[in-house]
Amino acid sequence: MKKLVATLAAALALSGCGYNDFQRLDEQSKAAWSEVLNQYQRRADLVPNIVATVKGEAAFEQDTLTRVIEARTKATSIQVTPETLNNPESFSKFQQAQGELSSALSRLMVVAERYPQLQANQAFRDLRVTLEGTENRITVARNRYIQTVQEYNVLARSFPTNLTAMVFSYAPKPSLTVQNEAEISTPPRVDFSSPAPAGRQ
Repeated sequence: MKKLVATLAAALALSGCGYNDFQRLDEQSKAAWSEVLNQYQRRADLVPNIVATVKGEAAFEQDTLTRVIEARTKATSIQVTPETLNNPESFSKFQQAQGELSSALSRLMVVAERYPQLQANQAFRDLRVTLEGTENRITVARNRYIQTVQEYNVLARSFPTNLTAMVFSYAPKPSLTVQNEAEISTPPRVDFSSPAPAGRQ
């Protein structure tokens, strides 16, 4: 009887100190991260088809294609394990590689605007729509992960659940960040003092 009472008391103590919340949020963050990875993989799988279609345009800029191929290779070569979520350095490297692929694909689409035959290619148009949809899915998946991690980290840092976090080694998890944070936080420079076009006085 004493053992049963002790077990119940321990269970109540653990539930009251946030233990169960840590378990729930840890599982939610893993599930949310899996969805982020799923959408990144979906995008990576599109790249070979996009590159093959663009290569059909003989005059297309080879340097742009090369950057996309290299960025995809780098992004898919990084091994992601469950421990990645608890390793800020590995997490950051993975995010950087995905950011480089995003930039390379964005550049590819901008350059493609200059090729009317490519814009008229139905296969390319379909791939472009699919890529845009995938980028939107990535954004949604990243937002879900960010929200879950935020809730987990608040629990890990708040009293008294921070004591549970210390006892069971529940360290705060790294969140997703914007790769070019410094660049986008800098106000744009606007210069209205450009010289008048030639021929005007």
